[in-house]
Amino acid sequence: MAQEFLISIIVYVIYVFLRSQDSMHMLQQNKYNRKKTYLKWLNKNKAKAFKNISILFVLLSLFIFINNTSLLILCFILLYLFLTINLVLDRKRSQNKLPLKYTARVKRLIFTNTLLILLPIIIMSFFVTETNLVFCYLILGLFAYLNNFYILIALLINTPVESLVGLYFKNKAIHKIKSMKSLKVIGITGSYGKTSSKNILNDILNIKYNSMPTPKNFNTPFGLMITINNYLDKFTDVFIAEMGACQAGDIKELCDLVHPKYGIITKIGMAHLATFGSRENIQKTKFELIESLPSDGVGILNGDDDWQRSYKIKNNCKIKWIGINSEDVDVRATNITLSPKGTIFDCYFKGDDKPYKFETQLLGYNNVYNILAGIALGREFGMTIEQLKAGVAKVKAVEHRLELKRNGDVTIIDDAYNSNPTGAKMALDVLKMMPGKHIVVTPGMIELGDEEYSKNKEFGTQIADSCDEVILVGAEKTKPILEGLKEKGYDENKIHVINDVLKAFPLIQKLKEKETYVLLENDLPDIFNEK
Repeated sequence: MAQEFLISIIVYVIYVFLRSQDSMHMLQQNKYNRKKTYLKWLNKNKAKAFKNISILFVLLSLFIFINNTSLLILCFILLYLFLTINLVLDRKRSQNKLPLKYTARVKRLIFTNTLLILLPIIIMSFFVTETNLVFCYLILGLFAYLNNFYILIALLINTPVESLVGLYFKNKAIHKIKSMKSLKVIGITGSYGKTSSKNILNDILNIKYNSMPTPKNFNTPFGLMITINNYLDKFTDVFIAEMGACQAGDIKELCDLVHPKYGIITKIGMAHLATFGSRENIQKTKFELIESLPSDGVGILNGDDDWQRSYKIKNNCKIKWIGINSEDVDVRATNITLSPKGTIFDCYFKGDDKPYKFETQLLGYNNVYNILAGIALGREFGMTIEQLKAGVAKVKAVEHRLELKRNGDVTIIDDAYNSNPTGAKMALDVLKMMPGKHIVVTPGMIELGDEEYSKNKEFGTQIADSCDEVILVGAEKTKPILEGLKEKGYDENKIHVINDVLKAFPLIQKLKEKETYVLLENDLPDIFNEK
């Protein structure tokens, strides 16, 4: 009986392995259940967790009353052949935006999970009989059905190993950065604009220094460790560390790792409000960067941000203020001119009445703030006005952050990365100034806590004043945007609701005119798919 049993579960093993990949994909996007984010995702997505068609395994229980082993084996094979084919076809239809990354951690997880899949099968093979075969199949079916939870067992088993791996890389990074005595370390944090600010600062400083930023959005402890261990070398003059946070203490943890002497806070908004609990907690956490600087350090703050102006800093380091609207700042931009070709502005320095004209390819007021922060810190590093101008002029657009992409008679304004209320409004302002037809594609904004509905509704009213056509991605998630559009009396014939962003592009081709600008505002991870 054991031989027949092992042959019959071949397709089952293939199915469970594929299901495990999908579970790992969600686990990875939820930061391996750090701060229980994966469990929270399962709780919010019960339909995906519990309404999977693999529940059809319960039909095998009928064979408790049907004494036909051959038919039972055939039904089991056909069931998991059907489920496997359905899963493969569903994968092709879904086309995940961010695929599973086969990192060393994921490979360790796959190894452990594979053992967990095979272990009960091997044990059953020693005890399986025609009498208990149906119960063996039902147990295996339950394991497959609860795969989203089963993967957590593999994660738990691997925890001690991952802790040791993390400790090894942490100690290695700490030792390396301490050995680089002349290295200037800059920390950048904020609710949004961190990556843009980091890349802008890097382009500016590279005019004079050999600067190294954290790659992409490597803004976690492990991301910083990877950058230090793999990218910094003896030729690096400046290390720019992007610092992300989703709860109090996260920035302090990063500062204890890299010990920055310089710090920039971009803007304090409502990103991750659901995990922080309040704007005050966000404010306090962001200022962990400034309060971790040494007494001879320099902090760059935004004078137009009330949440930065109102904070009582518990540090006596030097503070430099930047701004556009505020006059009482150290570095200020005025006479800002936006055009499809970029931005021009006059820059004033405190104590110097002479305006200095700066030009950049970048769009939007948010980027002006980020450039001002780079200029302010560049001055602290001894860069001349001409060097700063050259740096600003060569700054490149950051991927998915108001990035212009021309495609025939359609120009895409790609602002798909992590939308927020202030940035979304500024992106609409950029769209509005473009000549031609205006289309917005958006799934709305997330992680805004109790204010998520109201802010998305407000976003809908802003869209109504800026766009000729609206494409909403996800009927459930975009309900508040739809309500805001209707409140403004927007033509419902120009509102298009789809469930997959990939369907937006054929639709754009139908809606376009001779000159069309399309704003892609936010692109939610696969964990937010409504399909």
